[in-house]
Amino acid sequence: MSTFRLMQKRDRLLVQIADHLDFLAGSVSSKGLKYEAYNLTTKIAGVTRTRHIPKDLVPVVKRMTGRHKILKKLLKNLEETNWQLIREGVELRSYGTI
Repeated sequence: MSTFRLMQKRDRLLVQIADHLDFLAGSVSSKGLKYEAYNLTTKIAGVTRTRHIPKDLVPVVKRMTGRHKILKKLLKNLEETNWQLIREGVELRSYGTI
Protein backbone atom coordinates (compact mmCIF):
# COMPACT_ATOMS: atom_id res chain seq x y z
CA MET A 1 0.00 0.00 0.00
CA SER A 2 1.33 3.46 -0.85
CA THR A 3 2.39 5.93 1.83
CA PHE A 4 -0.39 8.30 0.73
CA ARG A 5 -3.03 5.59 1.17
CA LEU A 6 -1.59 4.60 4.56
CA MET A 7 -1.75 8.23 5.72
CA GLN A 8 -5.37 8.46 4.53
CA LYS A 9 -6.20 5.28 6.40
CA ARG A 10 -4.45 6.60 9.51
CA ASP A 11 -6.35 9.90 9.37
CA ARG A 12 -9.65 8.03 8.95
CA LEU A 13 -8.84 5.78 11.91
CA LEU A 14 -7.99 8.79 14.10
CA VAL A 15 -11.38 10.36 13.33
CA GLN A 16 -13.18 7.08 14.05
CA ILE A 17 -11.29 6.67 17.33
CA ALA A 18 -12.25 10.20 18.38
CA ASP A 19 -15.89 9.34 17.68
CA HIS A 20 -15.76 6.35 20.07
CA LEU A 21 -14.10 7.89 23.12
CA ASP A 22 -17.28 7.86 25.21
CA PHE A 23 -17.01 4.21 26.22
CA LEU A 24 -17.17 1.88 29.18
CA ALA A 25 -15.01 -1.22 29.53
CA GLY A 26 -16.73 -4.32 30.80
CA SER A 27 -19.76 -6.46 30.20
CA VAL A 28 -23.40 -6.07 31.12
CA SER A 29 -25.12 -8.94 32.89
CA SER A 30 -28.55 -9.39 34.38
CA LYS A 31 -29.94 -11.33 37.26
CA GLY A 32 -33.59 -12.22 37.10
CA LEU A 33 -34.46 -13.32 40.59
CA LYS A 34 -37.55 -11.50 41.91
CA TYR A 35 -36.85 -8.42 39.81
CA GLU A 36 -34.52 -7.52 36.98
CA ALA A 37 -31.13 -6.23 38.10
CA TYR A 38 -28.25 -5.27 35.80
CA ASN A 39 -24.54 -5.12 36.53
CA LEU A 40 -21.45 -3.88 34.76
CA THR A 41 -18.52 -6.19 35.42
CA THR A 42 -15.02 -4.90 34.72
CA LYS A 43 -11.41 -5.21 35.88
CA ILE A 44 -9.98 -2.37 37.94
CA ALA A 45 -6.30 -2.68 38.87
CA GLY A 46 -6.46 -6.42 38.17
CA VAL A 47 -9.47 -6.99 40.43
CA THR A 48 -12.92 -7.81 39.06
CA ARG A 49 -15.48 -5.23 40.13
CA THR A 50 -19.24 -5.26 39.64
CA ARG A 51 -21.27 -2.08 39.52
CA HIS A 52 -25.05 -1.83 39.64
CA ILE A 53 -26.70 -0.30 36.57
CA PRO A 54 -30.05 1.44 37.07
CA LYS A 55 -32.64 -0.10 34.78
CA ASP A 56 -33.20 3.11 32.80
CA LEU A 57 -29.45 3.37 32.01
CA VAL A 58 -29.03 -0.18 30.66
CA PRO A 59 -29.37 0.83 26.96
CA VAL A 60 -26.78 3.61 27.40
CA VAL A 61 -24.33 1.33 29.19
CA LYS A 62 -24.74 -1.40 26.55
CA ARG A 63 -24.08 1.13 23.80
CA MET A 64 -20.97 2.39 25.62
CA THR A 65 -19.59 -1.13 26.19
CA GLY A 66 -20.18 -1.82 22.50
CA ARG A 67 -18.13 1.26 21.67
CA HIS A 68 -15.30 -0.15 23.76
CA LYS A 69 -15.21 -3.27 21.57
CA ILE A 70 -15.14 -1.12 18.43
CA LEU A 71 -12.45 1.11 19.94
CA LYS A 72 -10.19 -1.88 20.64
CA LYS A 73 -10.46 -2.95 16.97
CA LEU A 74 -9.78 0.57 15.75
CA LEU A 75 -6.71 0.88 17.97
CA LYS A 76 -5.38 -2.43 16.67
CA ASN A 77 -5.84 -1.22 13.09
CA LEU A 78 -4.12 2.07 13.93
CA GLU A 79 -1.20 0.23 15.47
CA GLU A 80 -0.73 -1.86 12.33
CA THR A 81 -1.04 1.20 10.08
CA ASN A 82 1.51 3.12 12.18
CA TRP A 83 3.88 0.16 11.95
CA GLN A 84 3.56 0.08 8.16
CA LEU A 85 4.19 3.83 7.98
CA ILE A 86 7.30 3.54 10.15
CA ARG A 87 8.59 0.77 7.91
CA GLU A 88 8.00 3.05 4.90
CA GLY A 89 10.21 5.67 6.58
CA VAL A 90 7.48 8.18 7.47
CA GLU A 91 8.44 10.46 10.35
CA LEU A 92 5.22 10.52 12.41
CA ARG A 93 6.69 13.19 14.66
CA SER A 94 6.04 15.78 11.94
CA TYR A 95 2.28 15.07 12.25
CA GLY A 96 2.13 16.30 15.84
CA THR A 97 1.21 13.02 17.48
CA ILE A 98 4.59 11.96 18.90
